[in-house]
Amino acid sequence: MVRERREDNAQNLGFSSRPFVLCGLPVKRPPKRCLLHERRNGRSVLQVTGHPSYGLPYGQDRLVPIFLSTMAIRQKSSRVTFESAAEMLDTFGMQQGGSQYRRLVDSFQRIFGATIFFGTDGQRDRAPVVHRARFNFMAEARIWYSSDPEQRTLPGECHNLIVLSPEFYREITEHPIPTDIEAAKALAGSPAALDLFTWLSYRCFTARGRERVPLFGEFGLVSQLGSLEYARPRKFREKLGGWQKLVRAMWPGCPAVIDNGGTWLWVDRANAVVPAGGPNVR
Repeated sequence: MVRERREDNAQNLGFSSRPFVLCGLPVKRPPKRCLLHERRNGRSVLQVTGHPSYGLPYGQDRLVPIFLSTMAIRQKSSRVTFESAAEMLDTFGMQQGGSQYRRLVDSFQRIFGATIFFGTDGQRDRAPVVHRARFNFMAEARIWYSSDPEQRTLPGECHNLIVLSPEFYREITEHPIPTDIEAAKALAGSPAALDLFTWLSYRCFTARGRERVPLFGEFGLVSQLGSLEYARPRKFREKLGGWQKLVRAMWPGCPAVIDNGGTWLWVDRANAVVPAGGPNVR
């Protein structure tokens, strides 16, 4: 379906937020006492501090920023509303049911409680320059659930309401990064592959031609994705190859190729999502 919709120029277009395209959230659940996550993309730095009661966002929690960004841009407001729990589950590509809803609420709690630092480190006249913005995802969240799927609203026309923080809303409106919502849903079970898909979608779109990205080191891909550190480069290359297969299942024309020496990833200019000026967002 994802491939056919791309070919027909009928993609379900959504939006990712820049910090989590350039640097990934943890792929697996961190240890309980681990409340700080940091990733780097060259001079860009992402630091996420988790709430002591809920921990760090991880795994499929990365869908929450994608869908909140998408809904905020579609509704043209920092106040994102859902009529019912069923609509929320459908939007996030989850099956109906209380267990799935509780799982989604747990994700919201981790996202709501997290504090994010995002910015750049640079050198200017040999003096270190650090520019970072501190923000939370949400300023307010009011979420309710009814076991009756026919109940659309609470008395008084109350809706599920999520109010994005001014900083996060400004970030996603000033730097919206298009993504394929159906591909994101399909890759939800493999967070590392989803990270790679969203990053490659952006990186290939911005490429001026055939370019190479190092796999290792401070500017390497291993420092950008939310995957765990791998002690051996060979292990990371094996994992990366598996994630690439999943990405190509969504995007057969993806031009990313690992070089024969296994130290670089070659990318080229290509579009994973509908180009600007294509069909309207649905």
